Amino acid sequence: MAGRTSPVIISVKPLALRAPDPVGTQARGTDLLVRVSAPATGRDLPVVVFSHGFGSSLDGYGPLTDHWAEQGFVVVQPTHLDSRTLATPQDDPRTPLIWRHRVADVRAVLDQLDAVEAAVPGLGGRVDRERVAVAGHSFGGQTAGTLLGLRVVDPVSGDGEDLSDPRVRAGVLFATAGRGGADLSPFAAKHFPFMNPDFTHMRTPALVVAGDADDSPLTLRGPDWMTDPYALSPGRKSLLTLFGAEHSLGGIPGYEVAETTDAHPGRVALQQRLTTAFLRDALGVDGGAWDLARKELDADPDPLGRLESKLDPS
Repeated sequence: MAGRTSPVIISVKPLALRAPDPVGTQARGTDLLVRVSAPATGRDLPVVVFSHGFGSSLDGYGPLTDHWAEQGFVVVQPTHLDSRTLATPQDDPRTPLIWRHRVADVRAVLDQLDAVEAAVPGLGGRVDRERVAVAGHSFGGQTAGTLLGLRVVDPVSGDGEDLSDPRVRAGVLFATAGRGGADLSPFAAKHFPFMNPDFTHMRTPALVVAGDADDSPLTLRGPDWMTDPYALSPGRKSLLTLFGAEHSLGGIPGYEVAETTDAHPGRVALQQRLTTAFLRDALGVDGGAWDLARKELDADPDPLGRLESKLDPS
C-alpha cells in the first residue's frame, strides 16, 4: 500500500527585500533576506510571518513552517540581524536595538507582500492580504508579540512604545520570555535590557506554547516564566503547556540543529496540529478547526500537553 502523499509546496530563498526604514537614526544597512514557502495549489491563502530565535535564520524551523505551507499558508521567514549567518559583531552599533530591527523586519515583509507574491512561481493572485498572522520562537516570540501589542518597557524611563500592527490578526508565541525586572537572572538583566515586556496591551488573539521543563538561565523563576504572555495579557488567549519539553519544545527548530536538546516527534506533531487549527480558526479559514483540535486533546488518554484558554474579562 502506498504511503500518504504530503501536499506539494514551493519554497524560494533567498528573496532580498528592500531594507526596512531606519530604526531611530540606525539604518539596517543590508537588504532583508527571506524564505517564502507556499502550497502549489489553492486560493485565498493566509499569510504567516515567522520570526526565528536568536542566532537562527530563514533556514530554520522546517517542522513548523513546512507543515503550515502544506496546510495552506504562505509562510515568510526573515533572517534577522542577530543570525549567525550574518556574523554581526557584538560591538556593532545596531546591536542594542536589534530587538527593534527585528520588529521592523516583520513589518517590512508585510509592506512588501507584492514582492513576496511575485517571487514564487504561480503564487500571484492567490494570497489573502486580510488574513495575516505572526509567529516566533524565543527571541522571535517577543518579536511577534510586539506586533500583537506587547510593549518593551525602557528600564529607566518606564515608557513602552506601541509597535503593534493592525494588519496582524493573530499570533503564535513559542517559548517566549516573561516579565523582566526582578524575574530576570543577573546575567539577563545585564546583557538584555530590552527583555522587559509589558503584556497588558497585547490584545490580539494568540496561542502561547510553553514547555514545563524549559528552565531558562535568563530567569530566576523557572519554566512558568514562559507562561506570562498568556497569564498577563488580555483578549482571547490560549496556552499549550507541553509536558517534559525544554526550550526547543521537542524539536521545532529542526531535529538536527544544535538548539534541539529534547527531540520528540510527538510533541512536534501536537504543535503542528494545534497551531494549524488555531491559525485556521483565528484567521477565519475554518471556524470549527480549533474546537475539534481541543476536543481531540481532551480525549487523549495519554496527552503530551495541557491546553487552557481565556477570553477578555472586560
